[in-house]
Amino acid sequence: MKHKRHLFSGKVYRTLISKLFLRTMTVFGVTAVVVLILRSALRGKLADGIIALIGAIGHVDAFRADYIYQWYFRSNQEFIIFFVIVIIFLVFFWMLLTWFTKYFDQMIDGVDKLARETDDEIVLSPELKFMESKLNAVKRTLAERTETAREAEQRKNDLVVYLAHDIKTPLTSVVGYLSLLDETADLPAEAREKYTRIALEKANRLEGLINEFFEITRYNLQSVPLNRERVDFYYMMAQITDELYPQLTARGQEIKPEIPEDATVYGDAEKLARVFNNILKNAIMYSAGSEPILVSYRRTPEQTVISFRNEGTIPRNELETIFEKFYRRDAARSTASGGAGLGLAIAKDIVTLHGGTIKAESADGHTVFLVALPN
Repeated sequence: MKHKRHLFSGKVYRTLISKLFLRTMTVFGVTAVVVLILRSALRGKLADGIIALIGAIGHVDAFRADYIYQWYFRSNQEFIIFFVIVIIFLVFFWMLLTWFTKYFDQMIDGVDKLARETDDEIVLSPELKFMESKLNAVKRTLAERTETAREAEQRKNDLVVYLAHDIKTPLTSVVGYLSLLDETADLPAEAREKYTRIALEKANRLEGLINEFFEITRYNLQSVPLNRERVDFYYMMAQITDELYPQLTARGQEIKPEIPEDATVYGDAEKLARVFNNILKNAIMYSAGSEPILVSYRRTPEQTVISFRNEGTIPRNELETIFEKFYRRDAARSTASGGAGLGLAIAKDIVTLHGGTIKAESADGHTVFLVALPN
């Protein structure tokens, strides 16, 4: 397809160059014809007319007028012809430039239209059809990106509003139960333990919501430098599993690693840990049962592939969408478990920065996330 586009562009370029060449030759040809006509005219009736005009203006006889013509016109004939040639050539060349610069004017107008948020197609001359196609393609791409950015910003703003509202609930509970504990000195031990546990749960929820705020506000990985090194993947997964132990226990799940002890990955240890942590959090949150989350490792000469397999399926139409920022599968926004919708988007950005790929596959009641990193 790209080869065909190049052939088409080359053909149009040749057509444009041919037209420019032909018009330039036409200018030279017209100039030459005018010169021949002028030379012939100066020796014929035009010369007689000039002599008669000299005699009438100068009030001299025909012999004197002919002498003046011969002295001033015939003797300077070459200079006069050259001067006329220059004038004629400049006039025609100006016309040629005017014709040619209209293409630049059209391209400038086309570029201006790129910045306008309108549905108007960019239309150029037939000779610039290739440029018209490219500009319209860029215009459509920019429009799609603008719409995507607008939707992402709207989702972000909605999440901020939701989180700001949700923070009030656990905060009110924490303050209320702590106030009871503080004001009721003779509170029974059983009630004191209950209120303390509830306050702790609400405080943990409040911490999670605040962390989500940080995730949203610091989501910009484009300029983050990578500190690449050979990382002990076996040890990294052991650490991540320990960190996720409370979530796993709460849902009756476990992580089952199938990783050799000498397994390594090449990249930024801190950022890759964030990738794997986010994928496993997602697997824990959306697992359909208590089947272990399986983590496997495979290395080839070119890349390292790590897979995360959990019980549960993702609809086919969501397999790409889940990597968009601020997207959450629980569209109804579950306050208890829903996150900011950044985990997988951040994972994808980090993997992409490493020059790798990440994708999801879902079939037969299981979902698999595949992360491929160059060696």
